[in-house]
Amino acid sequence: MPISPSTKPLRLLLVLPSWVGDITMATPTITRIRAALPGAYIGALLRPGMDQLLEGTDLLDELHVYQPQGMMSTKKAAAKVRPRNYDTALLFTNSFSTALITRIAFIQRRIGYDRDTRGLLLTDRVTPPRENKSHKLTPAVDYYWNLASHLLAQPLVDWSIHTPTACTHVPLAIPSDARLRLPITKANTAKANEILNAANITSPYAILNPGGNNPAKRWPADRYAKLADHLQTNHNLRVLINGSPAEADLINDIIAQSQTDPVSLPKLGNTLGALKPLLASSSIMITNDTGPRHIAAAMSTPLITLFGPTDPRWTTIPVDRFHDGSPKETILVADPTLDPSQSANNHPERCAIEHITEQAVHAATRDMLNHTENPSSN
Repeated sequence: MPISPSTKPLRLLLVLPSWVGDITMATPTITRIRAALPGAYIGALLRPGMDQLLEGTDLLDELHVYQPQGMMSTKKAAAKVRPRNYDTALLFTNSFSTALITRIAFIQRRIGYDRDTRGLLLTDRVTPPRENKSHKLTPAVDYYWNLASHLLAQPLVDWSIHTPTACTHVPLAIPSDARLRLPITKANTAKANEILNAANITSPYAILNPGGNNPAKRWPADRYAKLADHLQTNHNLRVLINGSPAEADLINDIIAQSQTDPVSLPKLGNTLGALKPLLASSSIMITNDTGPRHIAAAMSTPLITLFGPTDPRWTTIPVDRFHDGSPKETILVADPTLDPSQSANNHPERCAIEHITEQAVHAATRDMLNHTENPSSN
């Protein structure tokens, strides 16, 4: 269905999610919107640091960075975007505060999901997917895609496609060729090369990502230490360990328990922007369920992701494939016998991440690396 001239935005503000993974999962939708509105001015409102993910993108005309904490944060954010005279705001967020920002910024049309008591602040209330009076288990990429469908006056997502048949993923409604997409700038590449030179990395390497905002999502540090040793000893890969500055102690603990010489990326001053080219050149990444997983997928990096008491179907993502058709991501869950009708979120003990064995991770790593090392598989 074409967009009528009366509803087609000329100046569009995208209010982006708060976290690395969520912003990355929004990029198929942002790509779709840019293609549908080639002449529109499109800006994005996002938190500090998240601009490093999208800096240099050709999908957006401007990035507005705002600080969400503080008594005057909402008013200051509204004042920042008001001079751009946006006629439409599309809220990827679910919060009351971000809806209020767009309202007091005098943006005439405000589109978002009708939840968290913010319906009165929206002009276009989009119904969120529900099942038995609860939020339906829906991948974020489709959740965002549905918002664009409303904006562009196109058919909405049929939520029935997400009927679970496996405990690791559900079918996606986005087109089969849609992908996560992040730009790499010259500054990103220069910083990544600086880090590799400082670590004396001249051979193939792997990246481990042992952190996560929830400790229950973290595979044990001693197992990551043994995995680092396994990668260097058995696969001849140097190991870089990624994490936020707040996770430096965790990384140092892993390095202290290792028998080889893994490298701490925070210690070398790694940035979110530099992580993109580092991942793009990495042989493999092994990670918990956290934001860098999605960056790796956007960089087409072979990927092993470990899920404990968070259900992977909330974050089913499109991933690239090897030439033999196999996906470049393997998902390992704590309890693969969990009935698909159940959510891992509701079974924290049964789905404790400690139940994922070292042997399972080593075997998945071997299988993934076989694809990258065997030319006939690529």
